[in-house]
Amino acid sequence: MIAQLTGTVASTDLESVVLLVGGIGFSVRVAPALSQSLTPGEETTIHTSLIVREDSLSLVGFETPDEREVFTVLQTVSGIGPRIALAALAVLTPNELRRAVRDQDLTTLQRIPGVGKKSAQRMALEIGDKLGVPAALEGIRESAPASSGAVEAEVRAALVSLGWSDAQAGGAIDALGGQGLGASDLLRAALVRLGGGRA
Repeated sequence: MIAQLTGTVASTDLESVVLLVGGIGFSVRVAPALSQSLTPGEETTIHTSLIVREDSLSLVGFETPDEREVFTVLQTVSGIGPRIALAALAVLTPNELRRAVRDQDLTTLQRIPGVGKKSAQRMALEIGDKLGVPAALEGIRESAPASSGAVEAEVRAALVSLGWSDAQAGGAIDALGGQGLGASDLLRAALVRLGGGRA
């Protein structure tokens, strides 16, 4: 298993980064907050999880080993795959997830895209204490500034790739427009808005 990569950031977009390691470019899917924190040309370390499918191998990356562990545990829940597990970390921090599971807070768990009431109940039941005890909640990381049009286009594309229609994505973005949010914060807000109405 590829558990960690250290190299130079070649490029980033809203949900992935290409990391050059020993002359090889690894494409790693990441949460928006991590992507927005990286700058092409800088050296960084990304903690990774290798997803093996019959027809593909893909890497998912995280800022900390804790996020990777939460990602792994989330996938032990029936019906939760890599896409929803990564979306969970785009909306909630590991400690927010721990607290929601510990408190059986189904409303918070349903903020995750693709998680309805039944899935939230399964998460609370099947995860149990596997995530450990929540520490103090972390603050929201700031996003790098970008033009509103570019930010909205990136967020719309990310929402569509996560399974919403272009119309749903556009509606959520329009409802949140004009607030001067960065890409990661706008995506998080849109996911929260959309997640509440998705089964």
